[in-house]
Amino acid sequence: MSEECLFCKIIKGDIPARKLYEDDKLLAFWDIAPQAPKHFLVIPKQHVRGPGALSPGDEEIIGAVVRKGAELAAENGIPDFRLVINNGAAAGQTVFHLHMHVLGGRPLSWPPG
Repeated sequence: MSEECLFCKIIKGDIPARKLYEDDKLLAFWDIAPQAPKHFLVIPKQHVRGPGALSPGDEEIIGAVVRKGAELAAENGIPDFRLVINNGAAAGQTVFHLHMHVLGGRPLSWPPG
């Protein structure tokens, strides 16, 4: 865990979040600035700066994040959804803790941004 990381503070309970799911490895919560009618985040509890910081052997982490995102989308009435993982400030990453956005509830155009 990183002491200054916003998401690590949410994991520790220092900052409140509208949680959708939590287990010993993952946390999912609704985005505070939604970009679609339904927008939540799935994060690993292990602090990883972003996808570019994943190491060999971390496939289980990213696989669990994607699987749980799809599962929660189905449970929350989002049959069509987009998964977004940003890496670096120029790509739109604002919190430097690996996280995946799950967006749905409206048609999503392509290309994004």
